Order: sequence, then C-alpha cells, then structure tokens
Amino acid sequence: MTKQQLFEQIQKKQSFLCVGLDTDITKIPAHLLDTDDPVYTFNKAIIDATAPYCVAYKPNLAFYESMGMKGWMALEKTVAYIRQRYPQQFIIADAKRGDIGNTSEMYARSFFDEMKLDAVTVAPYMGEDSVKPFLLYPERWVILLALTSNKGSHDFQLTTDEKGERLFEKVLRTSLQWGNDEQMMYVVGATQGKLFGEVRQIVPDHFLLVPGVGAQGGFLEEVCRYGMNSHCGLLVNSSRAIIYAGSGDDFVAAAIKEAKKLQLEMQEMLMRYLR
Repeated sequence: MTKQQLFEQIQKKQSFLCVGLDTDITKIPAHLLDTDDPVYTFNKAIIDATAPYCVAYKPNLAFYESMGMKGWMALEKTVAYIRQRYPQQFIIADAKRGDIGNTSEMYARSFFDEMKLDAVTVAPYMGEDSVKPFLLYPERWVILLALTSNKGSHDFQLTTDEKGERLFEKVLRTSLQWGNDEQMMYVVGATQGKLFGEVRQIVPDHFLLVPGVGAQGGFLEEVCRYGMNSHCGLLVNSSRAIIYAGSGDDFVAAAIKEAKKLQLEMQEMLMRYLR
C-alpha cells in the first residue's frame, strides 16, 4: 500500500485508527475457549466489529509466539482473514526486529514474501545494514522505533551527546539517509506530548505509528495538535481499550462501541488539525 492509498483510506473512513491485536489467551472471553482456535475466533470477531472504524490492524507477535505453533497458525489465519474480507486494511507486524544484514533479510522475507504484510516494526539500534533489507520491498514499510511510549524510553532515547542532540533525534536524522516517506514510518508514543512537535521538525512528511493512547495515558488531542500533517501522518493504535472493552458475551458490542467512539473523535481531529 502506498502513502497516498493509505491517506485515501483515512479520508474515506474519517479515521486513522489502528487496532492492536494483542490477543492474550488468558484474557479472551471464557466461552471462546471451547472453540477449535480461540485466538483466531476472538480475532475474527474483533476484526468484523472494528473494520468499519479503522484503517489498520497491528498484531503484536509476542502474543502469538508465546503460544508456539498454535499461536503462529492463529496469526497466519488472522492475516489471511483480513486480506480476504478487508483487503484495504493496512497490516502491521509489531515484531520489533533488527539484526545483522543477512538475518534481517530472513525477517523481511518472512513478513513480506511469506505473510504478505504491509509493514513491520524494526529496532534501529544496530544501524543501517540491519534496516536496509526491509527497504528493498516496494510498497512495504519499515516502522522504526524512535520515541516510544513506555516509561523506560527516557533511559536512552532522551539522552544527549556532546552536541546536545538527543538519541531519538539522531535516529530520525540518520535514518533519513536510508529511505523516504514512502518507505519509512516512525513509532512515537502518545505519552510524549509536545515532543511530537520536535519530531515533526525533523520528519514533517512521514507517517507516525502512535501507541499509548488510552490505557498508557496518552491523549489523542495532544497527539493531533502537535503531530498531524497535511496527509494526516498518524496511525494511532488502540489495543486493550478496544479488544478487551467487554469480557463476556458482550465483547463484540463493547469493541464496536469503543472503536466507533475513537473514530468519531478522530473525525473531529481531522476537521480541526488537518493542514
């Protein structure tokens, strides 16, 4: 999917919502545990409930890998279902990969050739040769970790060098030499607030994947005020607040309610801040 195609979906749906499929077998409704594949059954119901209100899905691979082969099979079935029923949805593998070049080539082959995903999150710590293999696939995206939403992000990402440049700024500036805004996005956590403005000074045209709204304490209005650009430039992720909004037979209705609520808020933000 190209940048323009993604923006067209945002305009069409008046939404830049990404639903995180962080599916934990211990948290899904109990009545689903008797099905042949509880994780896939849960995901399928959540996808059907939220597809009208979002433009992307982001399965977090840790939740599937923790279940071994059964989890991986549930992930593959989930991706295939989205591709078949909702082909305009943008699918992100939240994998946070990043290794020496030949290993990154295998990761890229797995996510892009085998699973046909649109994007993968990548840790840039090992430098250019660990990222480049992911950039060799046309209309596929690398989403680099830049300024994350967790408390520990300040341990390294805000540290400065002798010139006063913070590490997240170095990641942004250096990576601009590797690819462009048709290939790369950046993870910037919703909890970073006004720092979105500083991110935009360096990467004004790139899409940002924004976790941390809701359960982690980030505010949508603040993200949009400082982070939205002329192509929206935001994919705001919500996981637990949507997929676990209900814990019983009402989980589908609850997910619909939460996704629709966020979509309406995003519609207002687009009207207010789209430049």
